[in-house]
Amino acid sequence: MNKNDKKRAVCVMSGGMDSTLAAYMIKEQGYEVIALHFNYEQRTQKKELECFYKICNELDVAEKYVLDLDFFKQLGASALTDKSIDVPISGLEEGVPVTYVPFRNGIFLSMAAAIAEKEGATLLCIGVVEEDSSGYPDCRKSYIQSMQESINLGTKDTTQIEIAMPLVDLSKSQIVQKALELKVALEHTWSCYKNQEKACGVCDSCRLRLRGFELAGVKDPIEYV
Repeated sequence: MNKNDKKRAVCVMSGGMDSTLAAYMIKEQGYEVIALHFNYEQRTQKKELECFYKICNELDVAEKYVLDLDFFKQLGASALTDKSIDVPISGLEEGVPVTYVPFRNGIFLSMAAAIAEKEGATLLCIGVVEEDSSGYPDCRKSYIQSMQESINLGTKDTTQIEIAMPLVDLSKSQIVQKALELKVALEHTWSCYKNQEKACGVCDSCRLRLRGFELAGVKDPIEYV
């Protein structure tokens, strides 16, 4: 079968719980998953890449792209990419968090669109969650929808790409429950902003994840400090 005869989706996969579940959901819908991962000099880059490959094996992904974007380290301005900025652990931040990476999802989606056009994929998938969007402007549903319009304006007339965000309206506990339903390999996912060996348990991302598992009534399978 020609690749253009298949339903194909480019899934942006960080190695985290959200993007992993999103990829599982897209595969369940009958799409062939093209996995896309970014190394952008983030603090937990090595661990995230390790998780990405394990998840690809679980999903039996044949086509993988791993793109290196050291530009983000040069840019700085985020606790994820600039080690001179501490990752907050108080849980009291207001406004846009210091862990926000400027326009990261816009850059990721632009590169994903180029891959989708080349591969004949009709779907891009990103695991954004509105629960996070109070702090992260590039996680908002309205923003992702506007990116879809821009991508289709900037590609060939024969290219029609939809951006799927299957988790956008879910809470973290609902994400955990859905992941359990689909038998997602949660032990191979990573959410911590600070550590690569054992998760810190106190950064914003760990707090959200742990709260989701607590409300779902199950234990998180990854190790914490």
